[in-house]
Amino acid sequence: MPQAFDVLIIGSGLAGLTLALQIADQKKVCLVSKRQINDSASSWAQGGIAAVLNSDDSIESHIQDTLIAGAGLCDAEVTRMVAEHGREAIEWLIAQGVGFTKEAGHDSLHLTREGGHSHRRVAHVADATGQAVQKTLSQHIREHANITIMENHIAVDLITSAKLKMPDTNHCLGAYVLDNDTGKVQTIAAQQTVLATGGAGKVYLYTTNPDVSTGDGIAMAWRAGCRVANMEFVQFHPTCLYHPYAKSFLISEVVRGEGGLLKLPDGTRFMPEHDPRAELAPRDVVARAIDFEMKKRGLDCVYLDITHKPADFIKEHFPNIYARCLELGIDITKQPIPVVPAAHYCCGGVMTDMQGRTDIPNLYAIGETACTGLHGANRLASNSLLECLVFGRAAAQDILQSPPEPLPVLPHWDESRVTDADEEVLITHTWNELRRFMWNYVGIVRTNKRLSRALHRIHMLRDEVHEFYCNFRVSNDLIELRNLLQVAELIVNSAIERHESRGLHYSKDYPDMLPDAIPTVLEPGQSYSLLDNQHGHN
Repeated sequence: MPQAFDVLIIGSGLAGLTLALQIADQKKVCLVSKRQINDSASSWAQGGIAAVLNSDDSIESHIQDTLIAGAGLCDAEVTRMVAEHGREAIEWLIAQGVGFTKEAGHDSLHLTREGGHSHRRVAHVADATGQAVQKTLSQHIREHANITIMENHIAVDLITSAKLKMPDTNHCLGAYVLDNDTGKVQTIAAQQTVLATGGAGKVYLYTTNPDVSTGDGIAMAWRAGCRVANMEFVQFHPTCLYHPYAKSFLISEVVRGEGGLLKLPDGTRFMPEHDPRAELAPRDVVARAIDFEMKKRGLDCVYLDITHKPADFIKEHFPNIYARCLELGIDITKQPIPVVPAAHYCCGGVMTDMQGRTDIPNLYAIGETACTGLHGANRLASNSLLECLVFGRAAAQDILQSPPEPLPVLPHWDESRVTDADEEVLITHTWNELRRFMWNYVGIVRTNKRLSRALHRIHMLRDEVHEFYCNFRVSNDLIELRNLLQVAELIVNSAIERHESRGLHYSKDYPDMLPDAIPTVLEPGQSYSLLDNQHGHN
């Protein structure tokens, strides 16, 4: 028999855990995690959570900094809502037991500053904020009797009334979920389903994201009929550790916030030539500057230097970064850190309202999966964990106010016409090819020709993978690859639609910014083609 719950939450990052804890006293909750519940991008977040906590700071200042970083595309009402709930979010985490770093000898929180912020307003737990928050909330999740945890499970697809050819309007009824341990697909019915699956950094060759960041929620929502917005705005973090054995290790923006300088191999600074804010310019500016210098000079990386600070200061403020670099033979108290930009964050996603509701009734999207309007064309540092908290709570309030509806009996997953895969190597090769051409053609700097090439390759690979999906039993790798190809197509089509350069989207063919900031909204069922869109825009 299909399992039934009040609320199905797909994803176990900060957004999903926040929502689960807000509703579990009143609702029967199922939390699905691809790996362990601590394996999420939230756990990898180093910097912290932006919130107005000091008397010399203000909500208006936080809003203004967010709007400036977002290059005119932020939703002003959403931005205000998130900024106004910052203190409340931090206080809730403290009440849960999160031990934020405090000022030496004081009871007040130590606040740091990151690029794009006009004040020190980033609450943090040393340089491993996400890990500390996830660990604390996960413990509460595991202890709650009303929460069923399904670890090592991956959602295959959403179940909607339209897919079941029911006569009423399309709404979400639950999801099919693959148990990676048994290989069996389970049917889970739910009054409300919440997509909290994070971003899609693994669509690129170099990323700061964990392996689970494969855009599952965005792809599932799109296939179910939801609109998706602003997918062209992929934030590339300027400083990922460049080392053959350091997979996806982020060097936090706080290193620059506390005085770290970007330099060429000969020790020359270059950021002041690119922007008056130098190392504290927003991420899109810094990433483009590094990309420019690397390509101009044929460099493999640039260097982030904080050796001018006292060794004790470095070890106290960046214990995890110091330890990890030391393991790799780099003493950051004496040597600059080799860094490169890497795909870091999706500013776009599934379109939602201020309660996290999508276009489909009973389906919510929160966290990096969603496009709430907060980030616009470029996310301000440390606003992401804040968004997870604020929208996790907003969606929870909406769900708690929703009256229960009778659920139909859902059909089992049909495996009667498929066989075991005979060529798993196809998945590995396709995955590698996708990530490499996305990096080369749809990276920090884009052109029409590159985008056209990428789209052509995506369509070929998508058809191959679709045939594979229809004929063979699903596996975790196949599901992720299918989702990544869908997200790649959404990113490329969104980039093709934008005939300007704004925020994180920089096009050599359209280097200027248009006077009006308009979101890129893709609708399922519409066709998107580079040739069509170039007509009249040459």
